[in-house]
Amino acid sequence: MTDSVPGRQTHQLDTPFSFELREQSGDCGARCGRLTTGHGSIETPVFMPVGTVGTVKAVTFEQVWSTGARLILGNTYHLYLRPGHELIEKLGGLHRFQGWDGALLTDSAGFQVFSLSDLNRITEDGVEFRSHLDGSKHFFTPELSMEIQLALGSDIVMAFDECASYGAEPRQVEAAVERTTRWLRRCRDVFAGREFRGGWERVLFGIMQGGVDETMRRRSAAEIVELDLPGYAIGGLSVGEPIPAMREMTELAAGLLPSDRPRYLMGVGFPDDIVAGVTAGVDMFDCVLPTRMARTGTVLTRDGRLVIKNQEFASDTSPIDSECGCPVCARHSRAYVRHLFQAREILGPVLATIHNLHFYQELMAGIRGAIREGNFGLHAREVTRRWQEGESARLELVSRRNGRH
Repeated sequence: MTDSVPGRQTHQLDTPFSFELREQSGDCGARCGRLTTGHGSIETPVFMPVGTVGTVKAVTFEQVWSTGARLILGNTYHLYLRPGHELIEKLGGLHRFQGWDGALLTDSAGFQVFSLSDLNRITEDGVEFRSHLDGSKHFFTPELSMEIQLALGSDIVMAFDECASYGAEPRQVEAAVERTTRWLRRCRDVFAGREFRGGWERVLFGIMQGGVDETMRRRSAAEIVELDLPGYAIGGLSVGEPIPAMREMTELAAGLLPSDRPRYLMGVGFPDDIVAGVTAGVDMFDCVLPTRMARTGTVLTRDGRLVIKNQEFASDTSPIDSECGCPVCARHSRAYVRHLFQAREILGPVLATIHNLHFYQELMAGIRGAIREGNFGLHAREVTRRWQEGESARLELVSRRNGRH
């Protein structure tokens, strides 16, 4: 891209996709690496902001870039419904359409099969569903998922998969694993796994399923790794299971995936969950949490969450997080941000979102620095301690308030 908009970058689009492992913690699976794409290089471990419908909600892409983010997500299901992948392709692909110069990963719509289960019907061929927008009928297949994602111009294309819900019967979990493997093979038949198209290389990541069943996780890992793809994701977690079970399965799953390929834990999560994932050897994370919470008035600090709309912050002149390097904390007080929410000013969610996105990028930068310096274990314990103690104090305060009323 050669546009002369301030802050935009020019990349070597003909650069092949690669993953280089650079440092590894001596006492756990934590590691630093570098993803190289036609739209730039990304240091890992990385947190990817979610841009569901062609926007990271409430902020501009210049603001997203300023947080340090270089890789974001797009949502296949939503962009297929509106405005349509054919139109986006005609207009130059999703990078150009939305004005994002960094790398782009698109999900496959497999999670929408799970999250919109009341609107769909799964068959071996694919998923029949009704649009949540207007009730119209559509039929998603692995082949269509590949067609849409390639039309969008993704750097990283995710395989179409089936996610079993937490608490599903063992036979249902097994069926989802089997179908995920068959659908992955169909994805690969359409898109071989690596392909230069439109000037840059697109790559396919497979997705492991299996819920919290160790046997199914091992089976799913073996089947997808056999296909020798450029990267792999851990799916089917953070869908209602207890946190200890999620972390146990994350550690197991990461260890089953090749060490020379990027490992992506889908849809996770809170800072202590990310630290646990990095400890297990995960390289990539995404979650709607920082942007979704920001829009409803919850901001993140190293010592837990703050519901900034609460009365206790009405005259609080301190920044949201005194250790944060974001422009919101440099300029504005908690009292001011609360005032904006109380006045229903658009700027309130905007400032909260900018802060939360910065918070996550600073979290990841701190993790990478600790791994490189050889003190990740100490850093991980301190980050986790502060977050969990802050969350415990917040919940205790909420409980006391509820008890008074």
